[in-house]
Amino acid sequence: MKFDTLQQGISFYKNYARVSGFDTRLYSTKKRKSDGKISLKYCVCNKDGFRETPRLQSNYKKKRPITRMGCNARITLKLINDQDNYIIVSFHEGHTHPLTTRNSAHHTKQSRNLTLAHKKHIMDNSRANIGATKSYRLMKEHVGGYQNMTAFVTDFKNFQRDIKKYIRGKDAQMLIEKFKRKQEMCSSFFFKYEVDDKQHLIRVFWADAIGRKKMHLLGMSCLSTPPFQ
Repeated sequence: MKFDTLQQGISFYKNYARVSGFDTRLYSTKKRKSDGKISLKYCVCNKDGFRETPRLQSNYKKKRPITRMGCNARITLKLINDQDNYIIVSFHEGHTHPLTTRNSAHHTKQSRNLTLAHKKHIMDNSRANIGATKSYRLMKEHVGGYQNMTAFVTDFKNFQRDIKKYIRGKDAQMLIEKFKRKQEMCSSFFFKYEVDDKQHLIRVFWADAIGRKKMHLLGMSCLSTPPFQ
């Protein structure tokens, strides 16, 4: 087979693997010395080779599952010398392991996809202090079962982890900005905060209209400004 670009050849093998029931990964690459272009590219089954056994087993608390089985399934893409096209020069079809069944093919790594709806679902639930695992179960019930899910609970956890990593160092400012928006929408909303010498948030107090009314009825006055009109 002939492809206009290297990426087209790689995408072809990934689609073939997804339909057949296995995952792929990119293997070694050879480049031409004259211009640095990739002359050979190997795409292999993700169970190619064998994983090295750690020397000190005591340092590893969790035993990692076996993911490499010496599978030889692969293709080799070669650059045509007088063109910028690539052709498949070798194809090994056989596997040393069972392939994924049609009913569970959507759980392969290449078929798993965290959609925009999934991401919004995770973010909305995070605002309500609902974790990734419970968000996954709620989405599973919403779509009608695990067989209709295009992502694993691990994908949900990883996305929530990425959100926390993104807002790290910005969460205090995000909280203050949120309170400012609330105050613009409702003049009865009150908040006050303090920062240290390094401008780090150390304490914050807030009260909405209902909370301030209850405090007033109880005869409590802990706000530095007149809270009630």
